[in-house]
Amino acid sequence: MRANLDGSDIETLVDTSQGDSRPGSQETKWCVGVAVDVEGGKLYWTQKGNTKAGQGRLFRANVDIPPGQTASMRHDIELLYDALPEPIDLDIDPATRTLYWTDRGDPPRGNTVNRAPLDSTPGKRPSPEIVFDHLMEGIGLALDPNGGRMFITDLAGSVYSANLDGSGRRTVLAAEGNLTGIAYGELPAQQQEVPTS
Repeated sequence: MRANLDGSDIETLVDTSQGDSRPGSQETKWCVGVAVDVEGGKLYWTQKGNTKAGQGRLFRANVDIPPGQTASMRHDIELLYDALPEPIDLDIDPATRTLYWTDRGDPPRGNTVNRAPLDSTPGKRPSPEIVFDHLMEGIGLALDPNGGRMFITDLAGSVYSANLDGSGRRTVLAAEGNLTGIAYGELPAQQQEVPTS
């Protein structure tokens, strides 16, 4: 869904319920993470599937619903990856056109941060690359593309940082309770200046 920043004009963009009553009983239909590729005009999302079942999927569609179609009946939805452990959160590095996501399912592919190119050709899409592993139910993900960093949270209560290739891993916080989402923001340049005397 999307809305204006004041909460007005709420619009459903994708409805995977197929008529099921809310909140729905089938985890395979639950949309979890979302990311927007502004430059490419695409919306990306995860559907994690049943717990520890390897049913996770990653999709994309145009940001705007095609004319004459609806949120529940769109023909532009593309399945990018299937049979993932449990993909959760997403973020995009626009400079390298790379999609990153957390996956909380079973190892070896689960409890990881993965990445893949946004613009690969259908049918020739490379397998996702694991760039961070050994999470304890990995959930939240936020990228700092300008700084070449990512930040990750897990349900064990840890916040991690690493370079975008997974190197330079470090624990920022540990045992903070169940942590889910995370966001990264920068102060305006004038607030970053340190006054001198």
